[in-house]
Amino acid sequence: MLKFRMQSTDEYERLVKFFVENELEFNGDEEVDTDIIKCWKVTHTDDVLIAGCVLAQRQGKYIIDGIAVTKMFRKFGIGKILVDKVVKEIKARGGKELYLVARAPGFFKTMGFETVKPEDAPVFFECGQCPQYQIKCFPEIMKLEIE
Repeated sequence: MLKFRMQSTDEYERLVKFFVENELEFNGDEEVDTDIIKCWKVTHTDDVLIAGCVLAQRQGKYIIDGIAVTKMFRKFGIGKILVDKVVKEIKARGGKELYLVARAPGFFKTMGFETVKPEDAPVFFECGQCPQYQIKCFPEIMKLEIE
């Protein structure tokens, strides 16, 4: 039986490296000011990182600044648990919406996220400057209304 441990963490740089290694983030300087609110990591034996998530704010909007689950652990519901943690945190702060850029939009649609046209989205995602954009990466900007 696999045992996982989920906890908040201040290991932001470790999570960013993890997102890059899992090809869910481009390793470049962010052009948009980001205020990190909370980070979570999921580990198993000997602090081996298998998932992580970063909640942040940009231009006053709540965003998932990064979320990833290692491929071999993607069918255990860990991603949904992380998104639920983020939503709970936003609710506690009085927030009403959550944005993200999804490389796996189908996964997020199952949780109620809807695709937002780039022209209707807040201008705080730097995908347009990424060398992978529309070449190897075809992300969708998504939004979740929080009740």
